[in-house]
Amino acid sequence: MPTVLTERLTEQLTQCLAEARDAQHEATLELGLARASEAWSHARQLGFLAEQIEAGRLRVYFHYRRGELQEMLELSQEVQALMRPLGPSAQLCELLRWTSLAASELGDFETGLNCANEGHELARALGDKRVLAAALNALGACFERMGDPWQAERLMNEAAALARDEATAYERVITLNNLCTTALGEYHLMRDSGHESACQEALQRALHYGREVRPHARQLGELYALALTDSNLGEVLLLMGELGEAEPYLRAALAQAQARQFDALAGRVHCNLAELALAQDDLARAWTHVLAVQDETTVLFNSYQALRLHRVAYRCAKAEGNLDEALHHLEAFQRLERRRSVAQLMAQSRFFVSRLEAEQARAAADQAHQKVSVLTARTQELEAHVQRDPLTGLGNRRFLEARMPALIVDCEQQQRALTLALIDADHFKQINDQHGHAIGDAVLQQLAQLLRENTRGSDLLLRYGGEEFLAVLPDTVADRAFEVCERLRQSVETHPWQDLAPGLVVTLSIGLASAPPYSTDLLISRADAAMYRAKHLGRNRVALA
Repeated sequence: MPTVLTERLTEQLTQCLAEARDAQHEATLELGLARASEAWSHARQLGFLAEQIEAGRLRVYFHYRRGELQEMLELSQEVQALMRPLGPSAQLCELLRWTSLAASELGDFETGLNCANEGHELARALGDKRVLAAALNALGACFERMGDPWQAERLMNEAAALARDEATAYERVITLNNLCTTALGEYHLMRDSGHESACQEALQRALHYGREVRPHARQLGELYALALTDSNLGEVLLLMGELGEAEPYLRAALAQAQARQFDALAGRVHCNLAELALAQDDLARAWTHVLAVQDETTVLFNSYQALRLHRVAYRCAKAEGNLDEALHHLEAFQRLERRRSVAQLMAQSRFFVSRLEAEQARAAADQAHQKVSVLTARTQELEAHVQRDPLTGLGNRRFLEARMPALIVDCEQQQRALTLALIDADHFKQINDQHGHAIGDAVLQQLAQLLRENTRGSDLLLRYGGEEFLAVLPDTVADRAFEVCERLRQSVETHPWQDLAPGLVVTLSIGLASAPPYSTDLLISRADAAMYRAKHLGRNRVALA
C-alpha cells in the first residue's frame, strides 16, 4: 500500500476511533456505530489488529445498546475470534458478558451460558475480583432469563461479596440493577401461583435494590445505567400499586431511552407504561404504548421483549372485549413461552453436563500430576457406587477422600474461596427413641433432599456419619456460606415433619469454617468446633469458626 494512502487511512482511523469513543461516552449511538464501522474497515485494510479489536468492541457495544441483538451476536463472534489468541483480558471478559446477556435475551441460552462460563473462567485466570464479579453477574443474569432467579440471586450476591472492598460505582450499578431485575423476574415467575408471600418479598427486595442503586448510577453518570435504573424502579413501584410514584420514573426512563436510541429499553418501558395505563383504566393510552413497541423497536422472534409485548397486548385486547385479538396474543405468548422453556431445559442440560465433564477432566489432570494411575471405566463405576451412602444417596467419607484433595489443591493454587459446613441433626437419638428407626431413616433422607435443594450442583455433599452431614462450598466466602446455611436451617425448621410422625420436630446445628488453611482435616476440625458451639448456644443455629 502506498505510503501516502497508508498515512491518510491511519489518520482517518485515529479520528474515527476518537469520535466513536466520544459517542460511547455521550450515548450518541447512531453516530458512534457509523464511526466505529468506518474504523473497523480502515483497521482491517491496514492490518492494525489492536485498532480493529477496539473498533469491533465499540460496534458490538452500539448494536447492543440499540437493541440490535442479532447483529450484535454475529459481530461479537468475529471480534472474539480476533481477541482469543491474545489470551485473557478484561476487555474480552466484558465482550463475553455483553454477548451472554444478548443471547439470553433472545432465548439462545446455550450461547448465553457458554459465553458467561467462558468469561468466568477467563476472569478467574486474570485474578481480578472486579472482573470476576462482573462475570458472575453475567452468569446469574443467564440463569434469571432461563427461569431460575434463585440461582441467579445467589451468584449475584456472591459477586457482591467478592468485590465488596474493591467495587467501583460501575460494579455496584451492574450488581444492584441485576439483583433488582432478578427479584422482578422471581415475582413474575411466581405471580398467580399461590405464593403471595414470596411474591411480595421479591418485590420488597427489588424495591430495596432499585433505591440503593440510584446514587451509584448518578455517580457513574452513564446514561444507559441511569435510564435502566429509572425503568427498574418504576416497574417495581407499578407492581406494588404505587402508580403515582411509578409514572415519573417510567416517563423519565422512556424519554432518556428514546433520546439516546436505547430501543430495547424503550420497548420494555412502553410495555410497563401500557400496564400502568391499564391500571388507570385508560385503554386508549395503553394501546398507544403497545403500538409504539411494534413501531419503535425491533421485537425479535423468541426475545423476552416479545413475551412482554404479547402479554400486555393480550390484556389490552381483553379489556376492550376484542376476544379474537386477545386470543391471538395469548396463543402467541404461550407458544413463545413454550419455545423458551424447551430452550432453557436443553441449554441447562448441556451446560451442566459440560461443567461436570470439565471438573472430571481437571480432577484427572490433578491425579496424573500426583502420579496416581488412571482407573478404568469399570473401576470408576464401582468406585462411584461405593462412594455413595445407600440411605441418602449423598457421598460418603470415601467420596470426600476421592474428591477433596484435588479441590483443595486447585483452590489453594488459584486462591479461590472455599467454605466447609458441618451439619448435625439436633436430638436425633430422641427422634429414634420416640418415633422408631424407620422414621429416623426417613428424616435423614428428607434432610439430604433439603440439603440438595439449598445448594449448587458444584457443591460436594455427603453424609459424614450418623446424623451428621458435610457440605463443601467452593468459590463461596464465609458470609455467603452463612446465608446458604441459614436458609437451609430455616427450610428444615419449617418443613412439615408432622407428615412423617405426629409431634416430630427436626432442627439443625451448623458449623462453618473457611479457607485458609487449605487443609481438609483442619477445616473439618474447625467446623466441628463451630458446630458444637452452635449446640452449646441452644441448637437450631449456624455458627462461624
